[in-house]
Amino acid sequence: MTASAVPVLTVIVPVYNEARHLPEVLERLFSSPCPIEREWIFVDDASTDDSARILDELAAPRGVQVIRRPGNGGKGMAIRDGIRAASGDFILIQDADLEYDPRDVPRLLGPLLADEADVVYGSRFRRERPQVHRTMHFLINRTLTALSNLLSGIYLSDMETCYKVFRSDLLKAMNLRSRRFGFEVESTAYIAKVRVRIHELPISYFPRTRLAGKKITWRDGVAAIGHLVTYNLLTPEGKAFTGLPERYRPDPDA
Repeated sequence: MTASAVPVLTVIVPVYNEARHLPEVLERLFSSPCPIEREWIFVDDASTDDSARILDELAAPRGVQVIRRPGNGGKGMAIRDGIRAASGDFILIQDADLEYDPRDVPRLLGPLLADEADVVYGSRFRRERPQVHRTMHFLINRTLTALSNLLSGIYLSDMETCYKVFRSDLLKAMNLRSRRFGFEVESTAYIAKVRVRIHELPISYFPRTRLAGKKITWRDGVAAIGHLVTYNLLTPEGKAFTGLPERYRPDPDA
């Protein structure tokens, strides 16, 4: 992005069987404020409900990009498809549910637009936001974040947050491998290996239950422990990235 260029935010929205709430989600997303232009990329991960039809009827007519995966590969693979198609200066992953509030996005973009950060995390657990969380998911998220902090050397209050905004050239250089919900662990482990400026800001969060469509389970929490070891300890920087821009390369004298 040059000094005179107008920056663009790419919003990648993985979708899998979200027909129940998808029309409301789309309305919220498209009507939410943003200080810069947005590029929308919806990735339908072979939904078996009416999600694909809803995207055709409510999203595609707006000129947004809709990617259809031939088979269900998991959130991680859907994100990778979106990253490859992204052309914006910044990239945000947005879940296709009602847990996260897109009105928080302008605040998350602030440090990036001011050239004060390369990655911004939206924390559900910062004390600035007095919110109630479901006990089991809260404890799992806090435990995984603590383990991530220990292994990565980055102190965060919410590693597992969906709301992360990356500079596009940094995210596109990552050799991402996780398939389901490992993206949060993997991307955090990788940025710990290089020289990036990380900010964390409070966001709103409205947790849903499995009856309301929540897909992540305790099995994903167990898998995350394996991801923490694999991506933090067993994946060197040279394997984590390809074509990493020079400005992110770790200082050999540090």
